[in-house]
Amino acid sequence: MKNLIFKTVLLAVTSFMTFSLSAQYTLEKLWETDSLLATPESVLYDAESEILFVSNIGDFQKEGSGSVSKVGLDGEITHNQWITGLTATKGMGRYNNLLYAAEQTTIAVIDTKKGVIIQRIAVEGAQFLNDVTINQNGTLFVSDSRTGKVHKIDKGNVSVYIEDLNGVNGLLSDGNDLYILADGKLMKADNEKNLTTLAEGIEGGADGIVKINENEFIVTGWEGVIYHISNSGVKRVLSDTRDEQINSADLGYNPADKIIYIPTFSKNSVVAYRLK
Repeated sequence: MKNLIFKTVLLAVTSFMTFSLSAQYTLEKLWETDSLLATPESVLYDAESEILFVSNIGDFQKEGSGSVSKVGLDGEITHNQWITGLTATKGMGRYNNLLYAAEQTTIAVIDTKKGVIIQRIAVEGAQFLNDVTINQNGTLFVSDSRTGKVHKIDKGNVSVYIEDLNGVNGLLSDGNDLYILADGKLMKADNEKNLTTLAEGIEGGADGIVKINENEFIVTGWEGVIYHISNSGVKRVLSDTRDEQINSADLGYNPADKIIYIPTFSKNSVVAYRLK
């Protein structure tokens, strides 16, 4: 009985300490790129090449005005028009030497070594493809914010994975789980597609998600909110730039240096913050 009481107390203390530590995160601004990007929507940190891929929507009304830029880890835009001819470019994922970028209704497949588009994967019925995530086997998941669907692309075969998710946007594949942002909620789908809500009340249009620890996430609200969210659903605002009309879209994350990269969308830049 004494051992049971001791273990219970120890667990409670450990949980409190873990929450206390996680709740103390602050953001230290490191740099901001020049405002030369064209409506940057998503950032993907690439550890192998030590660069950031940045997707640019361009002009929503103009087909082919989207692009992908390369930005150095010091904030210098090294190749502003690295890949051009894309349409409403948004979320990205990389697997081996291929970069997958969501366009309005297709997924553009880019050879990162050659710097060219080698294929486009059509998603039947798509209206507004948004975020992309890739699991350890190379299977893609892509959200469609207008149809409320998450599509699965496995070896080129496209299917509907989950549907009826209002305003679905950010996706994160992690082991057998798929984390999903939709309708102001952070949810988890297991490999049987059972949905569990982890957090609610995410304001500003839930957009991007990264996992920073086993039970911790950083989530952005497009209008300008950056949240820390624990696996138990406790959320805390780290930054809110809505009054300044500075957006925070689909973020990237450098886990080795604990740096997040925020695309500011209408401000045409990317901002780097260290988690402290």
